[in-house]
Amino acid sequence: MLRSIALWLSILLPMQAPAMEHKEDRVEAELKAISSLNYLVAVPEGYDPKGEALPLVLFLHGAGERGDNLARVKFHGPPRLIEQGKPLNAIVVSPQCPADTWWTDHIQLLSKLLDKIERDYTIDQDRIYVTGLSMGGYGTFALAAHEPKRFAAAVPICGGGSWLQARAMGKLPIWVFHGEADKVIPVDESRQLFNYIQRLGNDNAKLTVYPGVDHDSWTQTYANQDVWDWLFAQKRR
Repeated sequence: MLRSIALWLSILLPMQAPAMEHKEDRVEAELKAISSLNYLVAVPEGYDPKGEALPLVLFLHGAGERGDNLARVKFHGPPRLIEQGKPLNAIVVSPQCPADTWWTDHIQLLSKLLDKIERDYTIDQDRIYVTGLSMGGYGTFALAAHEPKRFAAAVPICGGGSWLQARAMGKLPIWVFHGEADKVIPVDESRQLFNYIQRLGNDNAKLTVYPGVDHDSWTQTYANQDVWDWLFAQKRR
């Protein structure tokens, strides 16, 4: 009997080892890829990694903040609010898009970054959110469509997307914002995608258009506590 158990273990262990090595190789490859991406991570005051799991917010900046200077990422959005002292009871990660590229070029890399943040911090898996402005608004739609089951909600601001992305997002709660007088990205970009979302039967979607507002529709959006209350109330379905 003991000989049979030993023989069984000698067969089983070699079969398990490659699987473990494969996982380690995958994680190492992910970390190598992520090392090329600069990003900020903000945690609430008093954060305890052994304490309560917190929501995770991924923020995607606009085209003007691309490059290799993380200080630029703080020009707008959640990083700016945090810099100004606004408390957000969440882990906020704000990557910087490399120069001369677009967030839509880095969807896989953003997914790997989220994997790393989930390993490194105590994250509420049912309360992971993505938001972004301008180029980051397009990135928000693209990433939400790429991994709709990962996110609890999305808040794209002055962005746009496609019918296929709207279809891929399914019933994901989404609140879209845009300035009616936007001369950089026409408001019809958001209106069209919102119409797609509605026609596909997503009744968890909302659209806010600011009358007379140009491209900067993000300042008042991120300053609105109702937006944050709505976002953090959403949980993955």
